[in-house]
Amino acid sequence: MQADTEAIWLDAQAVEACVASHRTEDPALIREIIAKGKELHGLTLEDVAALLAISSEELREELFEAARKVKEDIYGKRIVLFAPLYFSNLCSNECLYCAFRKSNREVTRKALNMEEIAAETRILLRQGHKRLLLVAGEAYPGSGIQYVLDAIDTVYSVHENGSNIRRVNVNLAPLSVEDYRLLKEHNIGTFQLFQETYHRPTYASMHLSGPKKDFDWRASCFDRAMLAGIDDVGMGLLYGLYDWKFETLAMMAHIHHLEERFGVGCHTISVPRIEPAVGSDVASTPPHALADNDFLVLIATLRLAVPYTGIILSTRENAATRSKALELGVSQISAGSRTNPGGYTDDERFEAAQFQLGDHRSLAEVIADLGSHGYIPSFCTGCYRLGRTGKDFMDLAKPGLIKRKCGPNALSTFEEYLLDYATPEARRAGEQAIEAELGRMDDKVRAISERLLAKVRDGQRDVYC
Repeated sequence: MQADTEAIWLDAQAVEACVASHRTEDPALIREIIAKGKELHGLTLEDVAALLAISSEELREELFEAARKVKEDIYGKRIVLFAPLYFSNLCSNECLYCAFRKSNREVTRKALNMEEIAAETRILLRQGHKRLLLVAGEAYPGSGIQYVLDAIDTVYSVHENGSNIRRVNVNLAPLSVEDYRLLKEHNIGTFQLFQETYHRPTYASMHLSGPKKDFDWRASCFDRAMLAGIDDVGMGLLYGLYDWKFETLAMMAHIHHLEERFGVGCHTISVPRIEPAVGSDVASTPPHALADNDFLVLIATLRLAVPYTGIILSTRENAATRSKALELGVSQISAGSRTNPGGYTDDERFEAAQFQLGDHRSLAEVIADLGSHGYIPSFCTGCYRLGRTGKDFMDLAKPGLIKRKCGPNALSTFEEYLLDYATPEARRAGEQAIEAELGRMDDKVRAISERLLAKVRDGQRDVYC
């Protein structure tokens, strides 16, 4: 059996060779790959490399058109919303791009206690959030992993005006199989972790000390998570540290490894670009900055390459970029985010933040914007509660059937938001969006949706199929 602490699946020379073989665009090949991508079966590394070489406006638009179609086929109009809750910025690592790094004296250190975590959760519940991503620096006070487990339990325990957080996802340091089992016992949804960069020399130069310096321990984290029974994992990297094409192909190799070994790839992919961070020269002047046009090509390519996988875009990006990315493949976004511990309680204090935000809009403003562009904001967590995770989820997602479940659930959670949190104007616009979405559904899915909506309008909450 392979080691669970080594990234033996990553052949950097093969990845570099694949990038080198597609330095310039090949129109005929690219059009073949785009047609293949629209069949919803995914793409190979060679396919992805060819698409990333697109430079002409004509081929770029053909790629974008295909990505829009694939996204519509798999996800429809729904956009999943969540909020990050940073509960500690203590860290034992020395990562040159991050404000949380151990030696940075410009950041005020803070680890929230359980009462403070509960207070942050109440604020997010009052805004209408139902899904949280717990985030911490890679060091925990006192009891170590028990601090994380207590934080998860605390979030789930909070009730505010009849509402509660229905699913907690986590973004944490790599763990042992035993600790992953503890996370699973505490009812997490997705375990998320970013490799930052798959290029070993760059990884070594960016991570000077601390546990994170071990490339293989980090890159093998999902193997251990899946061995522990966590079958929904979210990967990503930090674009700007090394060549974006190499990074993307290496990430695809990581996904293929999980599919080959466990029969299921990642549940989500995050695509953050470096943003300025307090005390970091690297973050201010990234060594390999990813241009906007290339960033959109990346997102569209990923939508064709792994059509069944959620693509997450954070508030690092500004509102205009996020709007374009939503068209091309992004299916989950954060809203009203704060990246400092206690940031929701003390809205003006940012000296403990991990990075600079690009989108400062509130959840209400984001929802209003989504509705005006024909999207259905979703807070759905039904799949987690019904066991549709891992392979069970992928069996529905890969052929495009998952939207028959997620569509009705998105409408019911959106209706909850409109009734419980929205202004009268937003409610009217939202109801119009719901009616339009019902009109696009087939009779069976529409009947399910209308049944769920009737329950919500009758006073029931948290209904799903």
